[in-house]
Amino acid sequence: MIASLRQGLRLPPSGWGLAGLLVLFVLAGLIGRDPWKGEDAIHIAATWNILAHNDWLTPELAGRAFDEPPLYYWSAALTGKLLGWLLPLHDAIRFASGIWVALALVALYYAGRELYGQERAAASPLLLASCAGLAVNAHEAQPLLVALAAYCGTLGAITAFTRKPRLSGIFYGVSLAACLLGSGIAPVLPLLAVGPLAIALLHEDRQAWRACLLGWGIFVLLATPWPLAVGLLEPARLQGWLDAEMQQLRSGAPFLQGLGGYFALLPFAAFPTLFIAAWTLWRHRRQPICRETCLPLTLFGLTLVMLLIAYRPKELTALLLLPPLALLATPGALSLRRGADSGLNWFAMLGCTFFVLLVWVGWMALAFGWPEKLASRALILRPGFVHQIEFWAVLAAAAGTLGWFWLITTSPRSPYRSLLHWSMGITTLWFLAAQLWLPWFNYGKSYRPVFEAVAKTLSKPAGCLSESGMGDTQRASLAFFTGIEPQPLHPGGTCRWLLVQDAPDKLAVAPGDGDKAWSAVWQGARPGDRRERFVLYRR
Repeated sequence: MIASLRQGLRLPPSGWGLAGLLVLFVLAGLIGRDPWKGEDAIHIAATWNILAHNDWLTPELAGRAFDEPPLYYWSAALTGKLLGWLLPLHDAIRFASGIWVALALVALYYAGRELYGQERAAASPLLLASCAGLAVNAHEAQPLLVALAAYCGTLGAITAFTRKPRLSGIFYGVSLAACLLGSGIAPVLPLLAVGPLAIALLHEDRQAWRACLLGWGIFVLLATPWPLAVGLLEPARLQGWLDAEMQQLRSGAPFLQGLGGYFALLPFAAFPTLFIAAWTLWRHRRQPICRETCLPLTLFGLTLVMLLIAYRPKELTALLLLPPLALLATPGALSLRRGADSGLNWFAMLGCTFFVLLVWVGWMALAFGWPEKLASRALILRPGFVHQIEFWAVLAAAAGTLGWFWLITTSPRSPYRSLLHWSMGITTLWFLAAQLWLPWFNYGKSYRPVFEAVAKTLSKPAGCLSESGMGDTQRASLAFFTGIEPQPLHPGGTCRWLLVQDAPDKLAVAPGDGDKAWSAVWQGARPGDRRERFVLYRR
Protein backbone atom coordinates (compact mmCIF):
# COMPACT_ATOMS: atom_id res chain seq x y z
CA MET A 1 0.00 0.00 0.00
CA ILE A 2 2.73 2.48 1.01
CA ALA A 3 4.83 1.50 -1.97
CA SER A 4 1.94 2.12 -4.39
CA LEU A 5 1.28 5.54 -2.80
CA ARG A 6 4.93 6.48 -3.28
CA GLN A 7 4.79 5.48 -6.93
CA GLY A 8 1.82 7.75 -7.61
CA LEU A 9 -0.64 7.33 -10.46
CA ARG A 10 0.36 5.37 -13.52
CA LEU A 11 0.60 7.54 -16.61
CA PRO A 12 -1.06 7.54 -19.05
CA PRO A 13 -4.12 7.03 -16.83
CA SER A 14 -6.45 4.27 -17.94
CA GLY A 15 -9.28 2.10 -16.73
CA TRP A 16 -10.51 2.78 -13.21
CA GLY A 17 -7.72 5.30 -12.60
CA LEU A 18 -8.90 7.56 -15.43
CA ALA A 19 -12.53 7.00 -14.48
CA GLY A 20 -11.81 8.02 -10.88
CA LEU A 21 -10.10 11.25 -11.97
CA LEU A 22 -13.02 12.21 -14.20
CA VAL A 23 -15.58 11.33 -11.52
CA LEU A 24 -13.76 13.63 -9.10
CA PHE A 25 -14.03 16.46 -11.63
CA VAL A 26 -17.74 15.82 -12.20
CA LEU A 27 -18.74 15.57 -8.53
CA ALA A 28 -16.54 18.29 -6.99
CA GLY A 29 -18.90 21.08 -5.86
CA LEU A 30 -21.93 19.63 -7.63
CA ILE A 31 -24.08 19.25 -4.51
CA GLY A 32 -24.40 20.81 -1.08
CA ARG A 33 -25.56 24.32 -2.01
CA ASP A 34 -28.74 26.26 -2.64
CA PRO A 35 -29.87 27.25 -6.13
CA TRP A 36 -27.78 30.35 -6.81
CA LYS A 37 -28.92 33.54 -8.47
CA GLY A 38 -28.89 33.21 -12.24
CA GLU A 39 -29.17 30.19 -14.52
CA ASP A 40 -28.90 27.70 -11.67
CA ALA A 41 -32.05 28.93 -9.91
CA ILE A 42 -34.04 29.26 -13.14
CA HIS A 43 -33.45 25.72 -14.38
CA ILE A 44 -33.88 24.10 -10.97
CA ALA A 45 -37.22 25.89 -10.54
CA ALA A 46 -38.37 24.84 -14.04
CA THR A 47 -37.59 21.23 -13.11
CA TRP A 48 -39.37 21.64 -9.76
CA ASN A 49 -42.45 22.76 -11.69
CA ILE A 50 -42.52 19.39 -13.51
CA LEU A 51 -42.37 17.51 -10.23
CA ALA A 52 -44.82 19.78 -8.40
CA HIS A 53 -47.51 19.78 -11.11
CA ASN A 54 -46.68 16.47 -12.84
CA ASP A 55 -46.61 18.30 -16.18
CA TRP A 56 -43.93 16.63 -18.33
CA LEU A 57 -44.93 17.89 -21.76
CA THR A 58 -43.54 21.42 -21.76
CA PRO A 59 -41.40 23.26 -19.19
CA GLU A 60 -42.92 26.09 -17.18
CA LEU A 61 -41.29 28.64 -14.91
CA ALA A 62 -43.21 29.81 -11.84
CA GLY A 63 -46.54 29.04 -13.49
CA ARG A 64 -45.76 30.74 -16.81
CA ALA A 65 -44.78 29.43 -20.23
CA PHE A 66 -41.07 28.78 -20.55
CA ASP A 67 -40.09 28.44 -24.20
CA GLU A 68 -37.27 25.95 -23.74
CA PRO A 69 -36.80 22.41 -25.10
CA PRO A 70 -37.53 19.74 -22.49
CA LEU A 71 -34.73 17.13 -22.42
CA TYR A 72 -32.60 18.63 -19.66
CA TYR A 73 -35.64 19.20 -17.47
CA TRP A 74 -36.83 15.63 -18.04
CA SER A 75 -33.44 14.26 -17.01
CA ALA A 76 -33.24 16.58 -14.00
CA ALA A 77 -36.77 15.63 -12.91
CA LEU A 78 -35.79 11.95 -13.11
CA THR A 79 -32.69 12.47 -10.96
CA GLY A 80 -34.84 14.51 -8.59
CA LYS A 81 -37.25 11.59 -8.24
CA LEU A 82 -34.55 8.93 -7.97
CA LEU A 83 -32.22 10.77 -5.58
CA GLY A 84 -34.68 13.00 -3.73
CA TRP A 85 -34.73 10.61 -0.78
CA LEU A 86 -30.94 10.83 -0.43
CA LEU A 87 -30.20 14.47 -1.31
CA PRO A 88 -32.04 17.79 -0.97
CA LEU A 89 -34.28 18.22 -3.99
CA HIS A 90 -32.20 20.98 -5.61
CA ASP A 91 -29.05 18.84 -5.31
CA ALA A 92 -30.85 15.82 -6.74
CA ILE A 93 -32.04 17.96 -9.67
CA ARG A 94 -28.58 19.42 -10.25
CA PHE A 95 -27.11 15.91 -10.34
CA ALA A 96 -28.40 15.67 -13.92
CA SER A 97 -25.71 18.18 -14.92
CA GLY A 98 -23.08 15.79 -13.60
CA ILE A 99 -24.51 13.00 -15.75
CA TRP A 100 -24.38 15.12 -18.92
CA VAL A 101 -20.82 16.26 -18.19
CA ALA A 102 -19.78 12.66 -17.56
CA LEU A 103 -21.30 11.63 -20.90
CA ALA A 104 -19.38 14.43 -22.61
CA LEU A 105 -16.06 13.29 -21.11
CA VAL A 106 -16.67 9.63 -22.00
CA ALA A 107 -17.67 10.48 -25.57
CA LEU A 108 -14.60 12.68 -26.04
CA TYR A 109 -12.41 9.83 -24.76
CA TYR A 110 -13.76 7.54 -27.47
CA ALA A 111 -13.30 10.27 -30.08
CA GLY A 112 -9.66 10.61 -29.05
CA ARG A 113 -9.18 6.85 -29.14
CA GLU A 114 -10.64 6.54 -32.65
CA LEU A 115 -8.72 9.50 -34.01
CA TYR A 116 -5.35 9.22 -32.26
CA GLY A 117 -5.08 5.74 -30.75
CA GLN A 118 -5.34 4.15 -27.31
CA GLU A 119 -2.18 5.72 -25.85
CA ARG A 120 -3.34 9.27 -26.54
CA ALA A 121 -7.07 8.81 -25.86
CA ALA A 122 -7.00 9.87 -22.18
CA ALA A 123 -5.61 13.29 -23.12
CA SER A 124 -8.87 14.40 -24.76
CA PRO A 125 -11.16 14.33 -21.66
CA LEU A 126 -8.33 15.64 -19.47
CA LEU A 127 -7.90 18.60 -21.81
CA LEU A 128 -11.63 19.33 -21.63
CA ALA A 129 -11.60 19.08 -17.83
CA SER A 130 -8.58 21.41 -17.74
CA CYS A 131 -10.50 24.30 -19.33
CA ALA A 132 -10.93 26.99 -16.69
CA GLY A 133 -14.28 28.13 -18.08
CA LEU A 134 -15.89 24.73 -17.69
CA ALA A 135 -15.45 24.34 -13.92
CA VAL A 136 -18.29 26.59 -12.72
CA ASN A 137 -20.78 25.96 -15.53
CA ALA A 138 -20.32 22.18 -15.38
CA HIS A 139 -21.55 22.19 -11.78
CA GLU A 140 -24.72 24.23 -12.24
CA ALA A 141 -28.16 23.30 -13.51
CA GLN A 142 -27.61 24.15 -17.16
CA PRO A 143 -29.37 22.81 -20.31
CA LEU A 144 -26.42 23.81 -22.49
CA LEU A 145 -24.55 20.87 -20.93
CA VAL A 146 -26.79 18.63 -23.04
CA ALA A 147 -25.37 20.35 -26.13
CA LEU A 148 -21.84 19.92 -24.71
CA ALA A 149 -22.45 16.17 -24.41
CA ALA A 150 -23.99 16.10 -27.90
CA TYR A 151 -20.97 17.85 -29.42
CA CYS A 152 -18.63 15.32 -27.81
CA GLY A 153 -20.92 12.49 -28.89
CA THR A 154 -20.92 13.76 -32.47
CA LEU A 155 -17.12 13.88 -32.51
CA GLY A 156 -16.97 10.34 -31.15
CA ALA A 157 -19.47 9.09 -33.73
CA ILE A 158 -17.97 10.72 -36.81
CA THR A 159 -14.46 9.44 -36.05
CA ALA A 160 -15.84 5.87 -36.26
CA PHE A 161 -17.94 6.31 -39.42
CA THR A 162 -15.73 4.07 -41.57
CA ARG A 163 -14.86 1.45 -38.92
CA LYS A 164 -18.28 0.99 -37.29
CA PRO A 165 -20.77 2.67 -39.63
CA ARG A 166 -23.98 1.27 -38.11
CA LEU A 167 -23.11 1.88 -34.45
CA SER A 168 -21.56 5.29 -35.12
CA GLY A 169 -24.58 6.31 -37.22
CA ILE A 170 -26.87 5.46 -34.31
CA PHE A 171 -24.79 7.51 -31.88
CA TYR A 172 -24.66 10.39 -34.35
CA GLY A 173 -28.45 10.44 -34.61
CA VAL A 174 -28.89 10.21 -30.83
CA SER A 175 -26.46 13.12 -30.35
CA LEU A 176 -28.35 15.26 -32.88
CA ALA A 177 -31.70 14.54 -31.24
CA ALA A 178 -30.33 15.19 -27.74
CA CYS A 179 -28.91 18.53 -28.86
CA LEU A 180 -32.19 19.69 -30.43
CA LEU A 181 -34.37 18.52 -27.52
CA GLY A 182 -31.92 19.75 -24.93
CA SER A 183 -30.64 23.08 -26.22
CA GLY A 184 -32.68 24.07 -29.26
CA ILE A 185 -32.31 24.55 -33.01
CA ALA A 186 -29.24 26.81 -33.18
CA PRO A 187 -26.73 24.47 -31.45
CA VAL A 188 -27.75 21.47 -33.58
CA LEU A 189 -27.03 23.17 -36.91
CA PRO A 190 -23.20 22.75 -36.75
CA LEU A 191 -23.67 19.08 -35.85
CA LEU A 192 -25.92 18.49 -38.87
CA ALA A 193 -23.35 20.10 -41.16
CA VAL A 194 -20.12 18.67 -39.74
CA GLY A 195 -20.87 15.07 -40.73
CA PRO A 196 -21.05 15.45 -44.51
CA LEU A 197 -18.48 18.23 -44.58
CA ALA A 198 -15.87 16.19 -42.71
CA ILE A 199 -16.57 13.16 -44.91
CA ALA A 200 -16.12 15.22 -48.07
CA LEU A 201 -12.87 16.80 -46.86
CA LEU A 202 -11.39 13.44 -45.85
CA HIS A 203 -12.61 11.66 -49.02
CA GLU A 204 -14.22 8.87 -47.00
CA ASP A 205 -15.95 5.90 -48.68
CA ARG A 206 -19.62 4.99 -49.01
CA GLN A 207 -19.70 3.46 -45.54
CA ALA A 208 -19.22 6.88 -44.01
CA TRP A 209 -22.01 8.41 -46.09
CA ARG A 210 -24.35 5.58 -45.09
CA ALA A 211 -23.53 6.16 -41.42
CA CYS A 212 -24.23 9.88 -41.83
CA LEU A 213 -27.59 9.25 -43.53
CA LEU A 214 -28.49 6.70 -40.84
CA GLY A 215 -27.72 9.32 -38.19
CA TRP A 216 -29.96 11.87 -39.88
CA GLY A 217 -32.78 9.33 -40.10
CA ILE A 218 -32.52 8.44 -36.40
CA PHE A 219 -32.41 12.14 -35.59
CA VAL A 220 -35.75 12.67 -37.35
CA LEU A 221 -37.31 9.66 -35.62
CA LEU A 222 -36.20 10.73 -32.15
CA ALA A 223 -36.63 14.50 -32.45
CA THR A 224 -40.06 14.81 -34.06
CA PRO A 225 -42.40 13.09 -31.52
CA TRP A 226 -42.10 15.85 -28.93
CA PRO A 227 -42.96 18.83 -31.20
CA LEU A 228 -45.74 16.78 -32.80
CA ALA A 229 -47.23 15.99 -29.40
CA VAL A 230 -46.98 19.62 -28.30
CA GLY A 231 -48.55 20.75 -31.57
CA LEU A 232 -51.51 18.43 -31.04
CA LEU A 233 -52.05 19.09 -27.33
CA GLU A 234 -50.80 22.66 -26.84
CA PRO A 235 -50.36 24.35 -30.24
CA ALA A 236 -49.81 27.77 -28.68
CA ARG A 237 -46.84 26.40 -26.73
CA LEU A 238 -45.33 24.93 -29.90
CA GLN A 239 -45.70 28.26 -31.69
CA GLY A 240 -44.12 30.06 -28.74
CA TRP A 241 -41.15 27.68 -28.77
CA LEU A 242 -40.66 28.01 -32.54
CA ASP A 243 -40.88 31.81 -32.32
CA ALA A 244 -38.28 31.81 -29.53
CA GLU A 245 -35.97 29.57 -31.57
CA MET A 246 -36.28 31.73 -34.67
CA GLN A 247 -35.62 34.82 -32.58
CA GLN A 248 -32.52 33.12 -31.18
CA LEU A 249 -31.16 32.65 -34.70
CA ARG A 250 -31.20 36.45 -35.11
CA SER A 251 -29.76 37.37 -31.72
CA GLY A 252 -26.05 37.53 -32.44
CA ALA A 253 -23.90 40.62 -32.05
CA PRO A 254 -22.49 42.47 -35.09
CA PHE A 255 -19.90 40.26 -36.75
CA LEU A 256 -16.67 41.99 -35.72
CA GLN A 257 -17.96 42.70 -32.22
CA GLY A 258 -19.02 39.08 -31.76
CA LEU A 259 -15.80 37.70 -33.20
CA GLY A 260 -13.71 39.91 -30.98
CA GLY A 261 -15.85 38.99 -27.98
CA TYR A 262 -15.40 35.24 -28.41
CA PHE A 263 -11.69 35.49 -29.07
CA ALA A 264 -11.39 37.63 -25.94
CA LEU A 265 -13.24 34.98 -23.90
CA LEU A 266 -11.39 31.92 -25.19
CA PRO A 267 -7.92 32.57 -23.68
CA PHE A 268 -9.47 32.20 -20.21
CA ALA A 269 -12.37 29.84 -20.90
CA ALA A 270 -10.18 27.39 -22.86
CA PHE A 271 -6.90 27.84 -20.98
CA PRO A 272 -4.54 26.00 -21.46
CA THR A 273 -6.26 23.92 -24.16
CA LEU A 274 -6.48 26.79 -26.65
CA PHE A 275 -2.72 27.32 -26.77
CA ILE A 276 -2.00 23.59 -27.09
CA ALA A 277 -4.48 23.44 -29.98
CA ALA A 278 -2.59 26.31 -31.64
CA TRP A 279 0.62 24.29 -31.26
CA THR A 280 -1.09 21.31 -32.96
CA LEU A 281 -2.01 23.49 -35.93
CA TRP A 282 1.54 24.81 -36.12
CA ARG A 283 2.88 21.24 -36.25
CA HIS A 284 0.50 20.44 -39.13
CA ARG A 285 0.94 23.73 -40.96
CA ARG A 286 2.33 21.97 -44.06
CA GLN A 287 -0.59 19.52 -44.14
CA PRO A 288 -3.62 21.53 -42.93
CA ILE A 289 -6.23 19.01 -44.14
CA CYS A 290 -5.43 15.71 -42.48
CA ARG A 291 -7.32 13.23 -40.33
CA GLU A 292 -5.89 14.57 -37.05
CA THR A 293 -7.04 18.16 -37.54
CA CYS A 294 -9.82 18.18 -40.13
CA LEU A 295 -12.79 17.04 -38.02
CA PRO A 296 -12.19 19.15 -34.86
CA LEU A 297 -11.20 22.20 -36.88
CA THR A 298 -14.32 21.90 -39.07
CA LEU A 299 -16.62 21.64 -36.05
CA PHE A 300 -14.85 24.54 -34.36
CA GLY A 301 -15.38 26.76 -37.42
CA LEU A 302 -19.03 25.78 -37.86
CA THR A 303 -19.73 26.31 -34.16
CA LEU A 304 -18.08 29.72 -34.17
CA VAL A 305 -20.20 30.81 -37.13
CA MET A 306 -23.35 29.59 -35.36
CA LEU A 307 -22.41 31.46 -32.16
CA LEU A 308 -21.79 34.68 -34.09
CA ILE A 309 -25.23 34.42 -35.69
CA ALA A 310 -27.29 33.26 -32.72
CA TYR A 311 -25.61 34.33 -29.47
CA ARG A 312 -23.88 37.33 -28.02
CA PRO A 313 -20.41 36.60 -26.61
CA LYS A 314 -20.74 34.92 -23.22
CA GLU A 315 -18.59 32.47 -21.33
CA LEU A 316 -21.51 30.04 -21.18
CA THR A 317 -22.07 29.77 -24.93
CA ALA A 318 -18.31 29.65 -25.53
CA LEU A 319 -18.39 26.21 -23.86
CA LEU A 320 -19.54 24.74 -27.17
CA LEU A 321 -16.13 25.59 -28.65
CA LEU A 322 -14.31 23.52 -26.03
CA PRO A 323 -14.94 19.93 -27.32
CA PRO A 324 -13.39 20.50 -30.78
CA LEU A 325 -10.55 22.47 -29.19
CA ALA A 326 -9.83 19.66 -26.72
CA LEU A 327 -9.83 17.05 -29.49
CA LEU A 328 -7.66 19.25 -31.70
CA ALA A 329 -5.17 19.81 -28.85
CA THR A 330 -4.80 16.09 -28.03
CA PRO A 331 -1.83 15.24 -30.31
CA GLY A 332 -0.13 18.55 -29.55
CA ALA A 333 -0.40 18.06 -25.78
CA LEU A 334 1.63 14.85 -25.97
CA SER A 335 4.24 16.22 -28.35
CA LEU A 336 5.19 19.48 -26.66
CA ARG A 337 8.85 20.28 -26.56
CA ARG A 338 10.49 19.50 -23.26
CA GLY A 339 10.87 23.13 -22.21
CA ALA A 340 7.25 24.01 -23.03
CA ASP A 341 5.95 20.88 -21.30
CA SER A 342 8.01 21.60 -18.16
CA GLY A 343 6.87 25.22 -18.14
CA LEU A 344 3.22 24.22 -18.46
CA ASN A 345 3.65 21.65 -15.70
CA TRP A 346 5.34 24.05 -13.28
CA PHE A 347 2.79 26.74 -14.04
CA ALA A 348 0.02 24.27 -13.16
CA MET A 349 1.68 23.12 -9.94
CA LEU A 350 2.71 26.54 -8.66
CA GLY A 351 -0.42 28.39 -9.81
CA CYS A 352 -2.90 25.88 -8.43
CA THR A 353 -0.91 25.46 -5.21
CA PHE A 354 -0.93 29.22 -4.70
CA PHE A 355 -4.71 29.36 -5.07
CA VAL A 356 -5.16 26.30 -2.85
CA LEU A 357 -3.28 28.12 -0.08
CA LEU A 358 -5.25 31.30 -0.81
CA VAL A 359 -8.53 29.42 -0.31
CA TRP A 360 -7.28 28.21 3.09
CA VAL A 361 -6.16 31.71 4.09
CA GLY A 362 -9.59 33.04 3.12
CA TRP A 363 -11.25 30.36 5.23
CA MET A 364 -9.06 31.29 8.20
CA ALA A 365 -10.21 34.88 7.79
CA LEU A 366 -13.85 33.75 7.89
CA ALA A 367 -13.40 31.29 10.75
CA PHE A 368 -10.89 33.06 13.01
CA GLY A 369 -10.80 36.68 11.83
CA TRP A 370 -7.19 36.51 10.62
CA PRO A 371 -5.87 38.12 8.45
CA GLU A 372 -7.96 41.02 9.75
CA LYS A 373 -8.14 43.01 6.51
CA LEU A 374 -9.33 40.00 4.55
CA ALA A 375 -11.88 39.16 7.26
CA SER A 376 -13.27 42.70 7.29
CA ARG A 377 -13.49 42.72 3.49
CA ALA A 378 -15.42 39.44 3.52
CA LEU A 379 -17.90 40.90 6.02
CA ILE A 380 -18.31 44.07 3.95
CA LEU A 381 -19.33 41.94 0.98
CA ARG A 382 -21.65 39.78 3.13
CA PRO A 383 -22.85 41.99 6.01
CA GLY A 384 -24.23 40.02 8.91
CA PHE A 385 -22.58 36.75 7.93
CA VAL A 386 -21.51 34.56 10.86
CA HIS A 387 -19.26 31.66 9.94
CA GLN A 388 -19.67 28.33 11.68
CA ILE A 389 -16.92 25.73 11.38
CA GLU A 390 -18.27 22.49 9.88
CA PHE A 391 -16.01 19.67 10.98
CA TRP A 392 -16.70 17.25 8.13
CA ALA A 393 -16.31 19.95 5.47
CA VAL A 394 -12.94 20.99 6.91
CA LEU A 395 -11.87 17.34 7.10
CA ALA A 396 -12.85 16.77 3.46
CA ALA A 397 -11.00 19.93 2.39
CA ALA A 398 -7.88 18.81 4.29
CA ALA A 399 -8.05 15.42 2.56
CA GLY A 400 -8.42 17.12 -0.82
CA THR A 401 -5.41 19.35 -0.10
CA LEU A 402 -3.26 16.39 0.95
CA GLY A 403 -4.37 14.57 -2.19
CA TRP A 404 -3.24 17.50 -4.33
CA PHE A 405 0.21 17.62 -2.74
CA TRP A 406 0.51 13.84 -3.04
CA LEU A 407 -0.37 14.09 -6.73
CA ILE A 408 2.18 16.76 -7.64
CA THR A 409 5.00 15.12 -5.65
CA THR A 410 4.52 11.54 -6.90
CA SER A 411 3.47 11.96 -10.56
CA PRO A 412 6.06 10.22 -12.75
CA ARG A 413 7.70 12.02 -15.64
CA SER A 414 5.35 11.70 -18.60
CA PRO A 415 3.80 13.84 -21.37
CA TYR A 416 0.56 13.37 -19.41
CA ARG A 417 1.89 14.94 -16.24
CA SER A 418 1.04 18.56 -17.06
CA LEU A 419 -2.47 17.58 -18.25
CA LEU A 420 -3.04 15.64 -15.03
CA HIS A 421 -1.91 18.58 -12.90
CA TRP A 422 -4.07 21.08 -14.77
CA SER A 423 -7.26 19.03 -14.64
CA MET A 424 -6.83 17.95 -11.01
CA GLY A 425 -5.68 21.43 -9.98
CA ILE A 426 -8.92 22.94 -11.31
CA THR A 427 -10.87 20.14 -9.60
CA THR A 428 -9.10 20.66 -6.27
CA LEU A 429 -9.70 24.41 -6.27
CA TRP A 430 -13.41 24.02 -6.99
CA PHE A 431 -13.70 21.26 -4.36
CA LEU A 432 -11.97 23.34 -1.67
CA ALA A 433 -14.08 26.39 -2.43
CA ALA A 434 -17.21 24.25 -2.18
CA GLN A 435 -16.16 22.81 1.19
CA LEU A 436 -14.68 25.86 2.92
CA TRP A 437 -16.39 28.89 1.37
CA LEU A 438 -19.80 27.43 0.58
CA PRO A 439 -21.69 29.02 3.55
CA TRP A 440 -20.30 32.43 2.58
CA PHE A 441 -21.30 32.00 -1.07
CA ASN A 442 -24.73 30.67 -0.14
CA TYR A 443 -25.33 33.61 2.17
CA GLY A 444 -25.00 36.11 -0.68
CA LYS A 445 -26.05 34.16 -3.78
CA SER A 446 -29.19 32.41 -2.51
CA TYR A 447 -32.65 33.98 -2.29
CA ARG A 448 -33.77 31.50 0.37
CA PRO A 449 -33.76 33.89 3.39
CA VAL A 450 -35.41 36.70 1.40
CA PHE A 451 -38.34 34.70 0.10
CA GLU A 452 -38.79 32.63 3.23
CA ALA A 453 -39.22 35.95 5.03
CA VAL A 454 -41.81 36.98 2.42
CA ALA A 455 -43.71 33.73 2.92
CA LYS A 456 -43.61 34.17 6.69
CA THR A 457 -45.05 37.69 6.40
CA LEU A 458 -47.98 36.62 4.25
CA SER A 459 -51.08 35.87 6.30
CA LYS A 460 -52.60 32.40 6.29
CA PRO A 461 -54.15 31.67 3.87
CA ALA A 462 -52.11 34.05 1.72
CA GLY A 463 -54.32 33.96 -1.36
CA CYS A 464 -52.76 35.14 -4.59
CA LEU A 465 -49.59 37.24 -4.86
CA SER A 466 -48.91 39.72 -7.66
CA GLU A 467 -45.42 40.82 -8.62
CA SER A 468 -43.89 43.79 -10.38
CA GLY A 469 -40.35 44.17 -11.68
CA MET A 470 -39.22 40.63 -10.88
CA GLY A 471 -37.09 38.72 -13.37
CA ASP A 472 -36.93 35.02 -14.13
CA THR A 473 -34.35 34.34 -11.43
CA GLN A 474 -36.39 36.00 -8.70
CA ARG A 475 -39.70 34.42 -9.69
CA ALA A 476 -38.02 31.03 -10.02
CA SER A 477 -36.43 31.29 -6.57
CA LEU A 478 -39.70 32.44 -5.00
CA ALA A 479 -41.53 29.46 -6.49
CA PHE A 480 -38.88 26.92 -5.52
CA PHE A 481 -38.25 28.08 -1.95
CA THR A 482 -41.86 28.84 -0.98
CA GLY A 483 -44.11 27.13 -3.53
CA ILE A 484 -45.69 30.53 -4.37
CA GLU A 485 -46.07 31.28 -8.08
CA PRO A 486 -46.61 35.05 -8.41
CA GLN A 487 -48.97 36.50 -10.97
CA PRO A 488 -48.20 39.55 -13.15
CA LEU A 489 -49.63 42.79 -11.79
CA HIS A 490 -52.73 43.79 -13.76
CA PRO A 491 -54.73 47.02 -13.39
CA GLY A 492 -57.84 46.20 -11.44
CA GLY A 493 -56.40 42.88 -10.22
CA THR A 494 -57.87 41.31 -7.09
CA CYS A 495 -54.71 39.98 -5.39
CA ARG A 496 -54.35 41.25 -1.82
CA TRP A 497 -50.54 41.00 -1.89
CA LEU A 498 -47.97 42.62 -4.16
CA LEU A 499 -44.21 41.97 -4.21
CA VAL A 500 -42.16 44.66 -5.96
CA GLN A 501 -38.53 44.41 -6.98
CA ASP A 502 -36.72 47.57 -7.96
CA ALA A 503 -33.66 49.67 -7.23
CA PRO A 504 -33.65 50.94 -3.62
CA ASP A 505 -34.14 54.60 -4.61
CA LYS A 506 -37.34 53.80 -6.57
CA LEU A 507 -39.32 52.03 -3.88
CA ALA A 508 -41.35 54.95 -2.58
CA VAL A 509 -44.78 53.71 -3.70
CA ALA A 510 -46.29 50.60 -5.22
CA PRO A 511 -47.39 50.68 -8.85
CA GLY A 512 -50.99 50.10 -9.77
CA ASP A 513 -54.12 51.53 -8.19
CA GLY A 514 -52.72 54.64 -6.57
CA ASP A 515 -50.66 55.45 -3.52
CA LYS A 516 -53.48 54.86 -1.05
CA ALA A 517 -54.38 51.41 -2.36
CA TRP A 518 -51.33 49.65 -0.88
CA SER A 519 -49.40 49.66 2.38
CA ALA A 520 -45.88 48.32 2.74
CA VAL A 521 -45.58 45.54 5.33
CA TRP A 522 -42.05 44.19 4.65
CA GLN A 523 -38.90 44.98 2.75
CA GLY A 524 -35.56 43.24 2.37
CA ALA A 525 -32.74 42.15 0.07
CA ARG A 526 -29.94 39.64 -0.19
CA PRO A 527 -27.03 40.56 2.11
CA GLY A 528 -24.65 43.01 0.46
CA ASP A 529 -26.82 43.47 -2.65
CA ARG A 530 -27.20 47.18 -3.36
CA ARG A 531 -28.82 46.81 -6.78
CA GLU A 532 -32.11 45.20 -5.89
CA ARG A 533 -34.57 45.35 -3.04
CA PHE A 534 -37.96 43.78 -2.46
CA VAL A 535 -41.00 45.39 -0.86
CA LEU A 536 -44.14 43.45 0.05
CA TYR A 537 -47.38 45.44 -0.07
CA ARG A 538 -50.84 44.55 1.20
CA ARG A 539 -53.98 45.95 -0.38
